[in-house]
Amino acid sequence: MSTPEQTQDSPGGLATAPRPTERELEQYRRELTGYCYRMLGSAFEAEDAVQDTMVRAWRSLDRFEGRSSLRSWLYRIATNVCLTMLSGAGRRARPMDLTESQPTASARLGAPLPETAWIEPMPDASAVPGPDEHAETRESIRLAFVAALQHLAPRQRAVLILREVLSWRAAEVAELLDTTVASVNSALQRARATLANTGVTETGPSEPLSDEHKALLTRYLDAFERYDMDALTTLLAEDATLSMPPYDLWMRGPSDIADWMLGHGRDCRGSRLVPTQANGCGAFGQYRIDPEGGWRPWALQVIEISDGRVTGINSFLDTERLFPLFGLPDHLPQTEPAEEAE
Repeated sequence: MSTPEQTQDSPGGLATAPRPTERELEQYRRELTGYCYRMLGSAFEAEDAVQDTMVRAWRSLDRFEGRSSLRSWLYRIATNVCLTMLSGAGRRARPMDLTESQPTASARLGAPLPETAWIEPMPDASAVPGPDEHAETRESIRLAFVAALQHLAPRQRAVLILREVLSWRAAEVAELLDTTVASVNSALQRARATLANTGVTETGPSEPLSDEHKALLTRYLDAFERYDMDALTTLLAEDATLSMPPYDLWMRGPSDIADWMLGHGRDCRGSRLVPTQANGCGAFGQYRIDPEGGWRPWALQVIEISDGRVTGINSFLDTERLFPLFGLPDHLPQTEPAEEAE
């Protein structure tokens, strides 16, 4: 990822460049969306923040003098938008941050929590600049990392993302935040210490586009659609988790996960899965059997993988909002068996 000074619109620099066009602003939308998502923990709030950023930038272009790059100017606006949105906002979380895991025998869904309580999934297509993006940048959009960022004060969050994820220099971040280099370095040190206490640094990097990863996702899809829990549990790590926002219930381990799917979750038998990508991971739109024919949306599953095993099944049940965001169909039609060849 290039630093602000490396992103210039002309060899002579922005100071002598003509007024940027709307198209030049739009080329930064995807990376700004990824930045705002890390800051806010919500795909929908991130989109709102970036749209606000673009509107503010367009209205202020006559005051843009080119002393900094267009990219760093947009990041300054986006940061201010996010800091305003975070003022007084509660901390978003994952179910694992709120309660202890429950054995299936005593598990109850309880009441759903509001959508503002949760870290929401983000489509890769909206937030990851491209397939050749640095592994560290892809890792920083994972659900666990975004949830860990929520433990940081907003300005610390901005400092850590800009310094550690986007590789900005301390002086550049200080200029963006109107503060000193010493203040930036101090905020980064405190942010690192806080993240270390969350345990997120123990999560190793993965290879979301590797052949091994794709093969494991294919096996998962096959086992789930056949609802073969023996086959599915062989894919799970010993400490694999299953969570179902907007409920705070979650469980750990292949045995409890299989018991839940065969008990409370038995109506998922016969589901169909449609592949997609979320948070740098493989994901599926899950459709349950529709009594009126075909299949209806049920959950967006984000599948976390490490060391060749599934470590997390994150089933987000808010399909009314999430399926359009991911471009998933609102219904799967009943398919007729292929006619036998004569």
